[in-house]
Amino acid sequence: MKIDATTIQLKKSVVKELNSIKSYPRQTYNDVILDLIRMVKSARKTSQYDEFLYRIQQQKMRELWDNNADEAWEHA
Repeated sequence: MKIDATTIQLKKSVVKELNSIKSYPRQTYNDVILDLIRMVKSARKTSQYDEFLYRIQQQKMRELWDNNADEAWEHA
C-alpha cells in the first residue's frame, strides 16, 4: 500500500518540541501534529461558544444593571 505523503523541513528546535509532547516514544510526528490540530480546532469551538455566551449575557446584564432604581440607591 502506497502512502500519500510529503517531506517537510522543520527547525531542530521544533522537532525537539514535538518530541517533548509525544504521548509515547514511538509516536509519529504525523500523529503528534494531528493531535495538535484537533486541540486547536476544539479550542476554537470552545472560544467561539464562550464569546457567544458573553455577548448574550452582556445585553441581559445591561438590562439588569442600567436602571434608575439601582442608580437611586447609589446616592442614598
